[in-house]
Amino acid sequence: MIEITVNGEPQTTPEGQTIQGLIRQLELDPARVAVELERRIVKHPLWPETVLHTGAQLEIVQFVGGG
Repeated sequence: MIEITVNGEPQTTPEGQTIQGLIRQLELDPARVAVELERRIVKHPLWPETVLHTGAQLEIVQFVGGG
């Protein structure tokens, strides 16, 4: 397991985890989130190949509809 930070909160995730796997682990809808890794937005097509490292800093923003 590795230690990462998601939205300012410490998290653990398996070593070798990708952004796509983390989104699944957090039970988020991938169509409704944006991910920033180390202050850079990671486009959805790159999620399966972007492996997280110990100490990674992520911000995950969920889009909410409404009116």
